[in-house]
Amino acid sequence: MCSAIGSLLPPVSIGTIALKSPMILAPLAGYTDLPFRLLCREQGAALCFSEMVSCHGLAYRQKNTLDLMQTVADEQPFGVQLFGSDPDHMGEAAAIASSYPIDLIDLNMGCPVRKVTKRGSGCALMKDLRLAQKIIETVCANTTLPVTVKFRSGWTEEQINGPEFATMAEAAGAAAVTIHARTWAQGFGGLADRKIIKAVKEAVRIPVIGNGDILVFADGLQMMTETGCDAVMVGRGALGNPWVFASAGQPATLLGRLPVILRYLELSKQYLPVTRVLFKIKNHTSRFLTGLHGATRLRQLIYAAGTVEEIIALLLQHSDSDLLGNAEG
Repeated sequence: MCSAIGSLLPPVSIGTIALKSPMILAPLAGYTDLPFRLLCREQGAALCFSEMVSCHGLAYRQKNTLDLMQTVADEQPFGVQLFGSDPDHMGEAAAIASSYPIDLIDLNMGCPVRKVTKRGSGCALMKDLRLAQKIIETVCANTTLPVTVKFRSGWTEEQINGPEFATMAEAAGAAAVTIHARTWAQGFGGLADRKIIKAVKEAVRIPVIGNGDILVFADGLQMMTETGCDAVMVGRGALGNPWVFASAGQPATLLGRLPVILRYLELSKQYLPVTRVLFKIKNHTSRFLTGLHGATRLRQLIYAAGTVEEIIALLLQHSDSDLLGNAEG
């Protein structure tokens, strides 16, 4: 793990969990599998969360859902994020999740995707504070683990209720809150409004985790300075860039990035059914090439590869190529 993090950023505690730094990897559906989480931990993330876990899938113990909670001792502490809109089902899911070797439970009340919100989950809960409160209280009653809540600024610019939502979450038993400083209407567009993060911090006594537009290590430092938040959560900014958690930043050449890329492939072979998820592995690997000149052609070769071994051979073959300096997305 990158030691520079600890020297630049202070530790933070969430309930009984002590984090060595305030840099956290967000839950990202389709991306934050075990190999990628371990990679981010090795680069400096102090805490990583699973992909979103459906409370219904967990209650019915569906294999694909249970697979999302795969973990190993090396990534402790580890958090699982649950989503759903029924308090009883969420409470049951929390009890089941707590029987696994996890350290925290996060509640998704900020996802803007329509297939989630149309069922009353994710960010839709910001329009029903009573239901959201009941979910938090029920989950807290069904686990001894710290419970955190992730939400947005509000539903629209005219319906900003992040600070009020945070106050409710604290009263309901949340050990910390994460505020993505965009509204549901914004989705992932526009800029995150850090004034909302500051307002949330001023509204509660529990730790506040800021989220939105952290693309490099310095962005996290700046967000903490501007808003007073206790920690920062990196989402899309970490895709293809686990170096966001390290002060040294992303290497400018393929040769510089190669050790981390090969490490990801090694972890994938160790923990994933590579034949079944080869496309996903190719997707992650291709993202590591962002910003390198000649990346488009190498991505094409990677997607045409039939095995992880072929991908490794391609990367080694091109690692000293003059075509892969920096300059292409």
